[in-house]
Amino acid sequence: MSALSGMMVHVGERRFDDLVEPLRRELQLHCYRMLGSVQDAEDAMQETLVRAWRGFEQYEERGQLRAWLYRIATNRCLSMIEVRRRRELPMDLTPGAPLAEVAWLEPYPDAWLPATPPGPEARYETHEAVRLAFVAALQWLPGRQRAALVLRDVLGMSARETADVLEVSVAAANSALQRARATVAAGRPERGADDVEAQELAARYAAAWERGDVDAIIAQLSSDARYAMPPLPAWYAGHAGIKDFLQSGALDLRWRFVPVRANGQAAFGTYAWQDGGWVAISVDLLAIDGEGIVEVMSFLGTEHFPRFELPLLLPHR
Repeated sequence: MSALSGMMVHVGERRFDDLVEPLRRELQLHCYRMLGSVQDAEDAMQETLVRAWRGFEQYEERGQLRAWLYRIATNRCLSMIEVRRRRELPMDLTPGAPLAEVAWLEPYPDAWLPATPPGPEARYETHEAVRLAFVAALQWLPGRQRAALVLRDVLGMSARETADVLEVSVAAANSALQRARATVAAGRPERGADDVEAQELAARYAAAWERGDVDAIIAQLSSDARYAMPPLPAWYAGHAGIKDFLQSGALDLRWRFVPVRANGQAAFGTYAWQDGGWVAISVDLLAIDGEGIVEVMSFLGTEHFPRFELPLLLPHR
């Protein structure tokens, strides 16, 4: 390669990076909504950027850079959806599914949410459209319906923009959107992590765990609350069921709860006192409405902690 051609490649890389860098987080979040997995989203985003770099010289012929990148990312996600299992939560587990083959939904750090506001036609705010229940509902939609709903109702793209991204007619894109809207049930409205009452309720819940006070824990829950711990398939419902679980050994340990933000919800990194130290156990997400905590999703495993900049061991207290 000549010095001149090498310089041109370097300049092209710098220009590409400068243009793409502001879009990385929103592309990753788009892929997460589509795929339900942080790691899969990262893989899809990286493949999107590689493909975009290879065709960068011609991108101006394809329209605006953002729309072009969303087209590449969406199609990459659709290809992955065709060959990978749907991401699930214990409550939604496909009957008879071999547990060794189950792919679990993963939590998404609020710190990674982009500042880019949704478009004028969006039906959801950014935090509403990353709630765990919403992302879980998306996983039950066929790929194209999933994409149509995210592009239109979450990102706020127009019907024409959505059709262009999906490379279908406007009529086909609208049809997919209507079917998706009909399938995604409107669940109970949840309070976000910034809601003062939700923060206070979450703090009382965490304090009750740290005291080992089972009655105080139950008092923060709605009467039909659900508690699950993926990747364990079992889950518990209602005050009696959850209380039985807590009294079966969970509160025999001492606990510390460290507040984090995930999926626009109140959340905690949880640590148990084991072998003389506070050991990372799970990242817990709380779904809260006017009746209290309606769902606790406790994602077991230390692999979640680095994403939330949480240590695997806490200092002694």
